[in-house]
Amino acid sequence: MGGVGEPRGGRGPGEGPVRPGAPLPTFRWEQIRRHDLPGDKWLVIERRVYDISRWAQRHPGGSRLIGHHGAEDATDAFRAFHQDLGFVRKFLQPLLIGELALEEPGQDGGQNAQLVEDFRALRQAAEDMKLFEASPAFFAVLLGHILAMEVLAWLLICLLGPGWVPSTLAALVLAISQAQSWCLQHDLGHASVFRKSRWNHVAQQFVMGQLKGFSAHWWNFRHFQHHAKPNIFHKDPDVTVAPIFLLGESSVESARRCSPW
Repeated sequence: MGGVGEPRGGRGPGEGPVRPGAPLPTFRWEQIRRHDLPGDKWLVIERRVYDISRWAQRHPGGSRLIGHHGAEDATDAFRAFHQDLGFVRKFLQPLLIGELALEEPGQDGGQNAQLVEDFRALRQAAEDMKLFEASPAFFAVLLGHILAMEVLAWLLICLLGPGWVPSTLAALVLAISQAQSWCLQHDLGHASVFRKSRWNHVAQQFVMGQLKGFSAHWWNFRHFQHHAKPNIFHKDPDVTVAPIFLLGESSVESARRCSPW
C-alpha cells in the first residue's frame, strides 16, 4: 500500500488520470500547494484531487475563474457555480489524480472549519425552503415594466419636444428603468430565473445588449470572479481597482514601490 503522496501500483502523480477502479494515491495539502503555477494547477473537490493544468483553458467559465482556486478546496465554488452536478462530474473523472489523505482537513489554510459548515448548512436550509426557485412570471412582468418605461421616456421627448421639463422627466424614467434592467440582468446572469441556462443567457444578452448597451460576456467574466473570490485582492476585479483607487494591502504595496527609500 502506497504512503501519502506515493503512487499505488507504480503510477506517478504526473502520469495522467487514474484508471477507473484503480486505487487512488493520497496527497497532503503541503504537496497540493506546490501546484499553483500557470501551467501546473491542482485543486480539490469533495476531497478528491484533480489536475486541471491543461484542461483549464477549456473551462467554460474561463481559465482565470477556475485558476483562482488552484491548490485550494473548490468544493463550495463547484457546487455554487454548476446547476447539474451529475453532468459536470463526468468531465472531472479524466482529471482525477488522487484524493486527500484521511488525516488531512477538508479545508486548506486558515479557513474556519466551523464557519464553512455553518454556511453549508445555511445554504441547504435555503434550498429546502425553495428560496432559490424563482418565478419566471414575476421576471416577465418586471421586463414588461422596464420596456414600458423605456417607451414612455421616448414618447415624452417625441410628443413634448426636447425641453427642460420633458427631458428631466424622461431622464428620471430612464434612470429607474436602467436601474431595474441592471438588477434583472444580474439575476439572469446568475442563471436563476429559468431552469435552462441557455434561456437565462439569451435573456441576459437581450437586456444587456439592447437595453443597457453593455457586453453580457464582459460582465459575466468579471462577476463570476467576484463570487468565486469575493473581496480577495488580485482575484476579485471589483476590488482590484489600482492605480485609480488603492485599497487595503494594495495601498501598502504601492507605497513601497513608490518610496525612494
